[in-house]
Amino acid sequence: MFEILQKLEKTYNGKDLTMLKRAYDFAKKAHANQKRASGEEYFIHPCTVAHILVDLGLDAATVAAAFLHDVIEDTPVSEGDIKKEFGEEVLELVVGVTKLDKIRFNSKEEEQAENFRKIFVAMAKDIRVIIIKLADRLHNMRSLNFLSSERQQRMARETLDIYAPLADRLGISQIKCELEDLCLKYVEPDMYEYLSSNIDEKLKESVDLVEHVVDEVKKMLADSGISGEVFGRKKHLYSVHRKMKERNKTLDQIYDLVAIRVIVNTVDECYEVFGKIHHKWKPVPGRIKDYIATPKLNMYRSLHTTVMTNFGKVFEIQIRTYEMNHAAEYGIAAHWKYKENKKEADDLDTRLSWIREVMEWQGGLKDSKEFLNSLKGDIYSSEVLVFTPKGDVISLPKDATPLDFAYNIHSQVGNRCVGAKVNSKMVPLNTVLQVGDVVDIITSQNSKGPSWDWLKIVKSPSARVKIRQFFKREMKEENIKMGKSMFEAEAKRRGYSMSELVTDQSFEHVASKLSFTGQDEMFASIGYGALTVNHVIVKFIDFYRRSQPKEEITKFISKNKSSSGGVNVKGMSGLLVRFARCCTPVPGDDIVGFISRGHGVTVHRRDCPNLKNADYDRLIEVSWEDTATSSYNATIKVIGNTQTEILTIVASVVAQFDLDIVSTNGRVDGKSKRAIVDFCIRLNSIDVLNSLIVKLKQDPKISDVYRTAN
Repeated sequence: MFEILQKLEKTYNGKDLTMLKRAYDFAKKAHANQKRASGEEYFIHPCTVAHILVDLGLDAATVAAAFLHDVIEDTPVSEGDIKKEFGEEVLELVVGVTKLDKIRFNSKEEEQAENFRKIFVAMAKDIRVIIIKLADRLHNMRSLNFLSSERQQRMARETLDIYAPLADRLGISQIKCELEDLCLKYVEPDMYEYLSSNIDEKLKESVDLVEHVVDEVKKMLADSGISGEVFGRKKHLYSVHRKMKERNKTLDQIYDLVAIRVIVNTVDECYEVFGKIHHKWKPVPGRIKDYIATPKLNMYRSLHTTVMTNFGKVFEIQIRTYEMNHAAEYGIAAHWKYKENKKEADDLDTRLSWIREVMEWQGGLKDSKEFLNSLKGDIYSSEVLVFTPKGDVISLPKDATPLDFAYNIHSQVGNRCVGAKVNSKMVPLNTVLQVGDVVDIITSQNSKGPSWDWLKIVKSPSARVKIRQFFKREMKEENIKMGKSMFEAEAKRRGYSMSELVTDQSFEHVASKLSFTGQDEMFASIGYGALTVNHVIVKFIDFYRRSQPKEEITKFISKNKSSSGGVNVKGMSGLLVRFARCCTPVPGDDIVGFISRGHGVTVHRRDCPNLKNADYDRLIEVSWEDTATSSYNATIKVIGNTQTEILTIVASVVAQFDLDIVSTNGRVDGKSKRAIVDFCIRLNSIDVLNSLIVKLKQDPKISDVYRTAN
């Protein structure tokens, strides 16, 4: 902790130094007697975060906020206290970083999603918020070994999904590389240990070759009268691991474990050295990249080439200026300038344009989880650089189409798009763009706007949201009508009427959860696809059941009396009979009855897990009537490549059997990436169900099908 004070005195002076020492003392007092999971004083954490930011060259307000970033969340200190002591600027930075711990969420996923939405809102106002957050996460990852295995896995995965890509998009490779290596240590510990022990051994074998290449390049610089630096830099573990996975190679097949870096003074010298290297050694085709002429999305600039040396070894060589090298290491932190420097501020605005775009499309998403999924797609996507007819460079996600290009230019260009030219040739709107394509969008004032099919074509989250916004704004009445129709049909299918589900009381309850201001807004959201009808209607049904429990039970039991339900109760008659929703028995299943106090007999499958701990005295023998003609619900789980494929296949097969699908619920498995969809199907016997499952298993696109509990 004393080290940070010495660092502050060397780096800052005057009022800045005075404020930072006050922030240090304030945070130390606030966190007194608090301990971290490691057992060390908690105050070590904010000190380390501040130290990281000082090394990145951040201003005094940012470093002060780093000292204070946990006091609102973890101590009795209020926002007013911070504003009084350190002013509005420091307060806004602290509030931007503070988690939403005071708000209760339905799930950890929802909490994570809303936290990131909040961080991005704060980032749009002040980029320093995310730089503090990255430094905070870096120190937490360094001390992750003191947490439980479950928390280690969750934090490492979250860091790999969000924080490391964010550091990359902001160009802060120093933080990005360390975060990725730390994540690999916990996500794939065996691979981490393997690479840690084996890469150094492999590098020892080639150290003489690396030194030879470095000496050869230094000689080139001397012969050309160019001053600069040349050195070898080891690739970080995660980048080697990613390369092995992407290229399906072993470590022995990865030859460029070291990059030779050349740093000179000017751009002209970069290209001169570039040419001389290619004159001496032959470049590997397809491995030459000019990030000076066309910088990466994070404004990274450098020349990259991979060459085959005259002694048979492949080496990657990176050539850049000192300024470019500093920017590559520290990214956006290296370009933080005071607001009065207009030129640099404009440059900063250019570098942060993607954040403003995220904030533009996030406003069209009500659901925080949808925002998080879109954000992951946006920051993870590989970029494709294409050109406008005027020669401007546009960066788009991998597999982007002319429609993505059109909406990247402007919402109206996308909405009025009627055609596209790529390299002066007319192409379909779903054409996948390639690096270097020149794209020209054809628009018409008479265009009726986008098609719903465009949502299947575009790859960028911003384009998808802009299309939805068009339907939301321009087709409001149609959306309301469509939403009402969908809700009414779904309610009827589930055995309810819309009038009994949607009341003033129920809508007030649901609106508080989904942030609707009126029923029209809710139905419009269903109509244009912002929310699924199932997502909304289950909340109304839940409210209805909880507010009218007796009526609901009576209603359910009346549908399932033994006289019409097709079940005989041994030794008794006239009892109310209902079917358990946990295991959904159908004729042909081996069944048993459970006497429910006040609700007759509940019929379970005999293998139902819920009967394991049931009171044996309340079990009763039941059997199916030979003439049972009623229909019943059964649930099956279907696994395949995509939800769309599964839905299409199941709908076709169910139609062949002349059955009805009552409901569906789909998701994607996080580990296998396979689509999983649960179907509740109305049928009248176990034989029909078994035949249906056999038929589905015959389709090569279906991995597995089996019956489940409801």
